[in-house]
Amino acid sequence: MEGPVEELIPAFKRAQFGILKSRLEERRRFIQVLAGPRQSGKSTLARQVAGALGIPVQFVSADDPAAGGRSWLTKQWDLARIQARAAGKGGSVLVVDEVQKVPDWSEQIKRLWDEDTASNVPLKLLVLGSAPLLVQRGLTESLTGRFEVVRIMHWSLGEMHDAFGWDADQYIFFGGYPGAADLIHDEDRWKRYIVEAMIEPTLARDLLQLTRIDKPALLRQLFNLGCSYSGQILSYTKLVGQLQDAGNTTTLAHYLEQLGSAGMLMGLQKYAGQRVRQRGSSPKFLALNNAFISALSGESFLAAKADPSTWGRLVESAVGSHLVNEGRRQGYDVFYWRDATSEVDYVVKKGSRIAALEVKSGRQRVTPSGLDTFAKSFRPKQMILVGSGGIPVDRFLGKSISDWFSS
Repeated sequence: MEGPVEELIPAFKRAQFGILKSRLEERRRFIQVLAGPRQSGKSTLARQVAGALGIPVQFVSADDPAAGGRSWLTKQWDLARIQARAAGKGGSVLVVDEVQKVPDWSEQIKRLWDEDTASNVPLKLLVLGSAPLLVQRGLTESLTGRFEVVRIMHWSLGEMHDAFGWDADQYIFFGGYPGAADLIHDEDRWKRYIVEAMIEPTLARDLLQLTRIDKPALLRQLFNLGCSYSGQILSYTKLVGQLQDAGNTTTLAHYLEQLGSAGMLMGLQKYAGQRVRQRGSSPKFLALNNAFISALSGESFLAAKADPSTWGRLVESAVGSHLVNEGRRQGYDVFYWRDATSEVDYVVKKGSRIAALEVKSGRQRVTPSGLDTFAKSFRPKQMILVGSGGIPVDRFLGKSISDWFSS
């Protein structure tokens, strides 16, 4: 490891660092929103961007025990206004972390922001949120035309390699959490950290506080089952049969959507061309960080590598999560495709352009590859093979999605 994690964030989130800094230096006033999953480096990046601006900064967090009540944000804003007026034309910056935990945060910010705009108060605003779907909902409901979003996703192989010297195998098993990188030589301790510091706070606190979850036990079961089936397609009917406290398919789809918004677990939908995709179609489970799969599996790094089926599943999940994480940041949509006995692991779409991707991981498949069948039906611009006979897995994971897919 080359230095403290706090010193590494800008080096490996260069694009986001540069975008945020330049936007906050502009004279035009937009609310800057930094959104992404827990422990992806948002707070550290925000502090370092603010520190590089050379103007006064007030950093507050809704995670603070003193942040309860609807008046908290107004009080913090009033203090920031005093600081901004005292700073002169350059103004100052108010950074609000975990903004989605503030009651009616978007309505409050709209009122305060519009007051400052009318009064020419030189206060710049940077808000951070770890539940992107909920943050986006608040922005679109109340703050239309007033904000810009910069997305921070789970760390990639390239970032983990440059920061900690990891190779592809380490990344495929341990995932992309920089805060846990020093613990991988004590796997039991690393697994406890992932479960206790990452999984539990999200399932037991964040999601329950931020959205209606009538069956918390079902949410947890769904997450655990989804991680064990990551990279595989499972119908809602079969899903209901494997859950002890099963709700209806609408409830399960809603919970899966919330897990996806928190950067935990996603249900990829089947690609259907121009036809309307049905929300209730069988999802392809995908853990958005392989750390979740490995921490919950009970298997060691060496045992996983020695088992072709286990390792193949981890490789396919790592490729899929890389596509989704990069895609969210760059505007790509990711699907799977299956028809009878033909299957394509991932379909990537941006605008009218689509690409089909197959992962050759060594794992035996129930259905054969369907690239040729898919190509006849949908005419993708690209067909990409990752793994044996194609792009090496480490090379694919080490680059941005835009390096492989035509835009």
